[in-house]
Amino acid sequence: ASFPLLCFRSALVTPLIFGLLLQAPCTQPATITQPNFVLLLADDLGIGDVGCYGNDTIRTPNIDRLAMEGVKLTQHIAAAPLCTPSRAAFLTGRYPLRSGMDAINDYRVIFWNAGSGGLPPNETTFAKILQHQGYSTGLIGKWHQGVNCESRNDHCHHPLKHGFDYFYGMPFTLISDCEPTETPEMDRAFRRKLWFSTQVIGLITFTAVLGRLTGLISVHWKTLTCLAGFSLLFFISWFSSYGFVRYWNCIMMRNHGITEQPMVTERTTSLILRESISFIERNKHKPFLLFLSFLHSHTPLLTMKKFLGKSRHGLYGDNVEEMDWMVGQVLDAIDKEGLKDTTLVYFASDHGGWLERQEGERQLGGWNGIYKGGKAMGGWEGGIRVPGIFRWPGVLPAGAVIDEPTSLMDIYPTVVNLAGGTVPQDRVIDGRDLLPLLRGAAARSEHEFLFHYCGVHLHAVRWHQKDTGAVWKAHYVTPIFSPPGAGACYDRGFCPCFGEGVTHHEPPLLFELSQDPSEAKPLSADTEPLFDTVIRKIGRAIEEHRRTLTPVPEQLSVSNVVWKPWLQPCCGTFPFCWCDKEDDN
Repeated sequence: ASFPLLCFRSALVTPLIFGLLLQAPCTQPATITQPNFVLLLADDLGIGDVGCYGNDTIRTPNIDRLAMEGVKLTQHIAAAPLCTPSRAAFLTGRYPLRSGMDAINDYRVIFWNAGSGGLPPNETTFAKILQHQGYSTGLIGKWHQGVNCESRNDHCHHPLKHGFDYFYGMPFTLISDCEPTETPEMDRAFRRKLWFSTQVIGLITFTAVLGRLTGLISVHWKTLTCLAGFSLLFFISWFSSYGFVRYWNCIMMRNHGITEQPMVTERTTSLILRESISFIERNKHKPFLLFLSFLHSHTPLLTMKKFLGKSRHGLYGDNVEEMDWMVGQVLDAIDKEGLKDTTLVYFASDHGGWLERQEGERQLGGWNGIYKGGKAMGGWEGGIRVPGIFRWPGVLPAGAVIDEPTSLMDIYPTVVNLAGGTVPQDRVIDGRDLLPLLRGAAARSEHEFLFHYCGVHLHAVRWHQKDTGAVWKAHYVTPIFSPPGAGACYDRGFCPCFGEGVTHHEPPLLFELSQDPSEAKPLSADTEPLFDTVIRKIGRAIEEHRRTLTPVPEQLSVSNVVWKPWLQPCCGTFPFCWCDKEDDN
């Protein structure tokens, strides 16, 4: 009675086993759950500054090695062309205007540690989600997302309030004012106007007093006293902030405590590297997230002596080569601890290189390769197309190159999903999980449209036509280069987002980036049969996108970006703020 049953089972099992034996071997290993993450983000680095993106004169062997051992993205796009909004988008996976971190005015970044604007406490960063997943989370380097809201120690915008267990670095950003020997950089044109106004008021006061003493004019002493008092108050009102930028903005912190005020720039690079390696060593036995936010390659280009004069591109090239060495040191630390195969490493820049940053004959900003424009330009590729490299041995293919549109905002869902977390469902997340694309399981990016803002002003839109692979880009607003044809706004120092310094295009300028990545030849209805169809398609996408936007408080409004003495981080008794606890140690 059991023989027919046995034969029946054999008839079922044998083909199943045979089919499994004939099945092609699995080409992709199972994803390791909860890998470590090392996110390396450069500051102001142009896509043309890196060897694996075509530069053959600046030496970047360690970044190039990452690309050889991993996946290189050739169309990796920042959500904004400046530090504060781009980094807000990176941390939250959302266009910065959704969190109020893009500007309606000319103040397009956090300007003071003592401002009240910053990344809102109700935003959920990927670090906060990973923290809940049991990760040790650390931020080393630049923050530039604000510090306080209402009092000196509320730390409402501080990294420790946004999911990081450990912070060492600058709550602000590196600027030339941090280096006493450099020409001041911060609000340079406005400061000149303030100095001029102070001199005019002072001259008027001095002339009036002299005229009264010589009897040439009849003015009451009371009037002269009021005029002198006004002159003094006007001077104090601005010099109390702009006169002490190095003390107010150029500080280093460890968690909530200030370690250097002002920072000692000669040792900043070595301390940031030491802290990064120490974080890896301390957390090697549990999952960790290290966000190493470089101060390189922002002016004043802090560079150690052993790298000075070593490159073929002056101080800027020296600085980039030093950063590449730091990348190598971090990778060596990962290897030394046996973490290479369980660590996803990511390298990118927050936006394009700063073309206008020059001092005399010295070029202190980056190069954006074949792409038009640079830092501060929300539409042109040079301001937003950046390096993007992922390495995860055994999981991601080595030496792969992907030309699909991707975004810095994609890091958010990618990291969260790999860590076993859940992307927030109560808000719009603009990033897309990159893992299927990186592993080769998907051929196309999930992004159909990417919206390119300059402040809160929409300058351009990219449409990825998936059925053909075409990448169309329509420019509605472009900056007016000065001098004309120069390729940047050299007369201003930064290209504006609105006003007299921009041109509005109707119909918009249209480019097909896969055929014209340099955006040199705008298409028209006469030269491109699909012109009207493409413009209509992008126009509908803009309407749908705008329906997803909701009003939020403007974090970069004038009232939020101005210096407020009661919010100034201070390691002494305000206004006597100076200390060097690193030297004490």
